[in-house]
Amino acid sequence: MIAHPDTLLGLGDGGAHVGIMCDATATRPTHWTRDRGRGASFPVAWAIKRLSTDNATAAGLQDRGLVRQEMKADLDVIDYDRLMLRGPEIVYDLPAGGKRLVQRTEGFDATIVSGAVVSRNGEPTGALPGRLVRGMRSHAA
Repeated sequence: MIAHPDTLLGLGDGGAHVGIMCDATATRPTHWTRDRGRGASFPVAWAIKRLSTDNATAAGLQDRGLVRQEMKADLDVIDYDRLMLRGPEIVYDLPAGGKRLVQRTEGFDATIVSGAVVSRNGEPTGALPGRLVRGMRSHAA
């Protein structure tokens, strides 16, 4: 099913106060490209395209999803051999001590948004260059 061209790979966060399991493993590229125990694996390039270009196109975000001049390029720099998903954990960091589930990763060396490094080795840098997107975006936007 995930190989069908009309299927989008993605994940909803379950809302701001996630107190139930939201399965981040559904879009885990290492399972489908490296760690799969049965059935054929998919190429890494396929997984990246499915999680970036295909979803951006389906959402009408024509200025995203590819690394190309005049495109908005948010990038993850990964160490593919170290890439893994940690077990879920409960954190109490919401107002009034509210809880939520988080599932951290290993192997993401950096996340770059609008040219600024926003995360290095899984830790936020404090840079916040992103902005809210409301609706479709063309290349010229």
